[in-house]
This record gives sequence, structure tokens and C-alpha cells, in this order.
Amino acid sequence: MLVGERGLIKLKSEAPLEIIEFESNALRGVINPATKSFAFTVSIVSFQGFNSEIQRTHFMENYMEQKNFPQAKFTGKIIEDIPFDIPGTYPVRAKGEFDIHGVKKERIIKGILVIKNNAAHIHADFSVPVADHGIAIPKIVQQKIADEIEVAVDIEFVHGSKS
Repeated sequence: MLVGERGLIKLKSEAPLEIIEFESNALRGVINPATKSFAFTVSIVSFQGFNSEIQRTHFMENYMEQKNFPQAKFTGKIIEDIPFDIPGTYPVRAKGEFDIHGVKKERIIKGILVIKNNAAHIHADFSVPVADHGIAIPKIVQQKIADEIEVAVDIEFVHGSKS
């Protein structure tokens, strides 16, 4: 089992009138090389950044409703057959369920898996349409919040057991 306790997830909303960037270093994950299963999770309240504290509050309370949906998560399987015991850089795709705001959507996420020194690192860039997850953007701020949020994930996995 490969456990990821040190991960970073960055999000960016690039709309006509405003760019909003925020991130969390609370990304956690696990890979089971034997079954190729893969999962990651992040606490919504852990996101920092934004252009103002009021913007962060609106994100937490109005859009993500973090009290009802405290985490975002992905659970799936790596499609490719990866030799986890051979160092190298491998393009990978993970197919599974992305659960945001209580709405689960099947997705295929492409990334790069680097295996070296008894560890693995995954980097992935993808976008998430907010409407796919039931997140309503009020008309008054539609020019300030993008319809699709850009996501960058970086997480380091080491051998261990998930407790």
C-alpha cells in the first residue's frame, strides 16, 4: 500500500472579471498497487488563498456548503498497468468517481506518475465544471466565477499502511 500524507491541491477560477486562486496542503491519498485502486480526499475547510476573507467565506458557506459536504474525494482505479517496482515516469489515467458537493460524477483523470526511491509522486491537471456538481453560481457574480475550475494535484506516496 502506498500512502500519501503530503499533498497539495491548487484551484483556479479564471472568469472575465476576476481570477481567484486557492489551495490546500491537506490533500491525502492512497494507492494499492496490487489492485490499482487509487483515492484522494481533501477537507473543504482547509482551502486558503482567495482574494479576500469574505470570498473564502462565500466559497465555504454558499458554494461548497462545507458543513453539509466537508470533503471532496476521488475514488477509482488506475487504467494502465504500471510496474510499481520499476523506477520511471509513467503517464496514467485514473477512472472513478469524483465526489464534490455531495454529487458524484464518473471521471477519467490524466496524470503523470513518477516512481523512485521506494516512493511514488502523482501530478495531474484537470478542470471541474461547477454545474456538474450542483454548485449554483448566482447571476450577479457569473462574470467573477468561472464555469469550470482548474485543478492541479501533487501528492507524494510512500510505502506504509493506511490507518
